[in-house]
Amino acid sequence: MKTKLHELLEFPCFFTYKVIGMAQVELVSQVVQVVQQHAPGNYAPKITPSRKGHYHSLSITITATHIEQVERLYSALGKIDIVRIVL
Repeated sequence: MKTKLHELLEFPCFFTYKVIGMAQVELVSQVVQVVQQHAPGNYAPKITPSRKGHYHSLSITITATHIEQVERLYSALGKIDIVRIVL
């Protein structure tokens, strides 16, 4: 049985994105800038470096107002050059 994301969520709700990207200084600022465009707010993502230090994992939580916002933000985060995966 395949469940769609919009069937699991009730809006507004907290929604956490995990963004994995290259361990570069500008990763955090680029991710926060994109998130600000879709869900304005004050963000302090949790940053976890990979074991070898080549990648950083950022967890950032927004207050989502509708499913389209969630989907657009997934797409926009994935377009950042140094981002490798958005979960």
